[in-house]
Amino acid sequence: MRHSGRRPDQLRDVTLEPGVSVHAEGSCLVKFGRTHVLCTASLENTVPPFLKGTGKGWVTAEYGMLPRATGERMRPEAAQGKQSGRTQEIQRLIGRALRAVVHLSLLGERSIQIDCDVLQADGGTRTAAITGAFVAVHDALVWMQRQGMIAALPVRDFVAAVSVGLAGGTALLDLDYAEDSACDTDMNVVMTGAGRFVEVQGTAEGEPFARAQMDALLALAERGVRELIGQQKRALGL
Repeated sequence: MRHSGRRPDQLRDVTLEPGVSVHAEGSCLVKFGRTHVLCTASLENTVPPFLKGTGKGWVTAEYGMLPRATGERMRPEAAQGKQSGRTQEIQRLIGRALRAVVHLSLLGERSIQIDCDVLQADGGTRTAAITGAFVAVHDALVWMQRQGMIAALPVRDFVAAVSVGLAGGTALLDLDYAEDSACDTDMNVVMTGAGRFVEVQGTAEGEPFARAQMDALLALAERGVRELIGQQKRALGL
């Protein structure tokens, strides 16, 4: 048993609450245990310059943490005049994950801007953000279809993400902060409903891991993603 009382293969308590914003076209409040992220999806009638005239749309993301999302107050990045490398890496990951499952050619020359704001952090903020962002984007696309902006829902598949890691040789699913900061290996896995990988980020913090251990971690992540996609479907009433 883990310090939280969870089994090694058990997710934290996960909730996905769509439609929490009265202003955004799509939104979702996602909770992975004590990690809480507000995801909104906003429609913009413009695309990046490289897509102008192509008829294709775009999906992109921004990510940020509120100053008191962690144990000590952080100075807002806006006050520092620049985003950290971590922030830029995470928001690019969120954008890639959502673009992997959206038919951009069916959007027209419009963009979906995702904003993922971490209200409270206890590990796994990027995986929670991706999982919640899909619900928010799906919400926004359904809104567009109802408004007659698009003829069909341009969703290829579901996408979700989860962390896994090795601690004392044991594979763990959905690490909280205490586990993530102490484990020997940690990995973030982004997968589609069809079981295809969008991204795998894995690092040995101590002892290098073997191929068999990596395979075990990926299998555990796939199981977790399947559970999360089931929760996404329930949240969206599908």
